[in-house]
Amino acid sequence: MRITDVETIVVGTPPPHNGGEFWVFVRATTDGGVTGLGEVYGVPFLPSVIAQMVADVAGRSMVGADPFNIERLWRVVYSRGYTQRPDSSVVAILSGLEMACWDIIGKETGQPVYNLLGGRVREALRAYTYIYPELGADESVYADPELAAERASHYVGEGFSALKFDPLASYSAFDPRQLSARTIAHAQRYVGRVREAVGDSADLLIGTHGQMTPSGAIRLARALEQFDPLWLEEPVPPEMPEQMALVARATSIPIATGERLATKYEFARVLECRAAAILQPAVGRVGGLLEAKKIAGSAEACYVDIAPHLYAGPVELAANLHLAASSPNFLIQECIERADGFAAEILTRPLVFEDGFLLPPSGPGLGVELDDDVVARHPYVGERLHLETGESEEADLAGFR
Repeated sequence: MRITDVETIVVGTPPPHNGGEFWVFVRATTDGGVTGLGEVYGVPFLPSVIAQMVADVAGRSMVGADPFNIERLWRVVYSRGYTQRPDSSVVAILSGLEMACWDIIGKETGQPVYNLLGGRVREALRAYTYIYPELGADESVYADPELAAERASHYVGEGFSALKFDPLASYSAFDPRQLSARTIAHAQRYVGRVREAVGDSADLLIGTHGQMTPSGAIRLARALEQFDPLWLEEPVPPEMPEQMALVARATSIPIATGERLATKYEFARVLECRAAAILQPAVGRVGGLLEAKKIAGSAEACYVDIAPHLYAGPVELAANLHLAASSPNFLIQECIERADGFAAEILTRPLVFEDGFLLPPSGPGLGVELDDDVVARHPYVGERLHLETGESEEADLAGFR
């Protein structure tokens, strides 16, 4: 069996663009006519550039290869051009291509991918969602504690037992920063109001997008410990896990990180310095399913949980579910609301959300297929990146003037 073609499929997401401005899928086809889907996450270029990058990597390393030889494919792409280091853009492209190989292997063997990764250890996977604005509403929920409390109660009513939100002002290209007393007080009110609204019916997950210096993160953590969050996510930027470890040692709140990390090598540094109690690999960026499985195994040996990250489309979510279903140290899966709306419309068979849990697809391979008619109706015509960072150096004061 050989791969004969790799196609890049870019889909523009409709407003409110939850999951990013666009999604980048790859579809590999074998000489036997079997196709495999993957998703590329977090490459900081426009889709036209990403498609060229995918074509180059696939043309040099994947077309003509046996999709079963995943370890060989991984090493060849990872080491291309004498880099042999975790460049996140190349690794994200590798992730999508590797994911497509697993989809092909599952279809060839008639097995869901989780069976090929060791078998299912859970029938259903606990899920959480970010607190998003109500459809058609503005983004005031991200700053208004009362609106956040209302939305939190709404999601609990839909079955969610965990909710994530960022109680700080905003994140910017000038982070990390030391927080002001006013920002910390606002975050305390925000988290307190959400906790009051949901009681102990939901865990609170504090996502902070690497906005703080270690000392700033420690000040925030101590202000929020009284609300017993399940985690404090990425309190400092991702480059220096040794600095994140300072925060982990100074607070009772478990630290979570990983959405911006690539490969087992970067996660090994997190584990080595004990920077986090929860790892959040994004399968579409980290190096693919086998790489994520290796990271999960390393974490398991350190009594560290995994909570796969998601801010992308439903193909990456499906891959996350196969990883989660086959990992004993799985904690919880990120979901964009109930995996409904456009994320369901674009699939021929939507993923299943039931009472706060996601069900891993049971069909062969990843168990999902794109609806090409829906894809054709949603080209990307914008000029924005998948997700953009603010450029103001005064982010700590945003919204408080």
